[in-house]
Amino acid sequence: MAKRTKKKIDVEQLVTDQLIAQLEAGTGAWKKSWASLGGGLPTRATGQHYKGINLIILAMQGRSNVNWMTYKQAKSVGGQVRGGEKGTTVVFFKPLKIKDKVSGEDKMIPLMRAYTVFNAEQIDGLPEKYFPVIDPDAMNTDARCADADAYIKATGAKIEHGGDRAYYVPLQHRIQLPTFEQFDSAVSYYGTALHEVGHWTKGATDTIDRSKLSYGEEELVAEIYASITCAKLGIESEVREDHAQYLASWLRIIKADKKAIFRAARDAQKAVDFTDGLQPAAAMEQAA
Repeated sequence: MAKRTKKKIDVEQLVTDQLIAQLEAGTGAWKKSWASLGGGLPTRATGQHYKGINLIILAMQGRSNVNWMTYKQAKSVGGQVRGGEKGTTVVFFKPLKIKDKVSGEDKMIPLMRAYTVFNAEQIDGLPEKYFPVIDPDAMNTDARCADADAYIKATGAKIEHGGDRAYYVPLQHRIQLPTFEQFDSAVSYYGTALHEVGHWTKGATDTIDRSKLSYGEEELVAEIYASITCAKLGIESEVREDHAQYLASWLRIIKADKKAIFRAARDAQKAVDFTDGLQPAAAMEQAA
């Protein structure tokens, strides 16, 4: 009998298709976009935050609980995934040593693998620590957020306030923002400010080079950066007034190239890691 070969899964296409389905689900899914979780970033069973593409995948599921784990991890702490619950596909990268075809030298490349996780909301019998109480009024949408102001200030980004538009000026390496009072809410102000800080990172250090990205790709990176940072600071993301226009643009990019969202997530995570590294140690420990 011939040996059956296991069909290889195209992880990039699988994840891309999953994200396209979420984006095309409509405004409801978009309101719970990527990192719009007031309780923080999606978290592994180990207590570590997910990063990059996994953060995007999980935050887009719209769950109010940030905790995720595999079936086996749930069992190990006394939990049981409820029958009929559908898991979410995430990925991990394992270093693989190969021979360079040109030089013949050994080199390491990331090997991508898919696995399935479940949210704590889908699991019975978990300890109480996996169900943190989140104060829905923790972020007053009419007041300034001291932590967010301190985070932005620590980046060293040059920001000028005035006018009625928000944008980054590459040649002057500065950000232009309307005044805080001109925004409908503090949430809107910080989401916009951090989006522009996301753009600012591409000229802030030699380790971040996004010069070859198209306009749409750069906007996608900046928006992912803002979503991650807002979640880190406990600020609930909100729908942009122009979200339909950006959504259509991002869908075109993602549909045309299955690797696009992976690159955008990677670049956004690099930017987050960079601005995190500019923060006082005590501030980052508190945010974590």
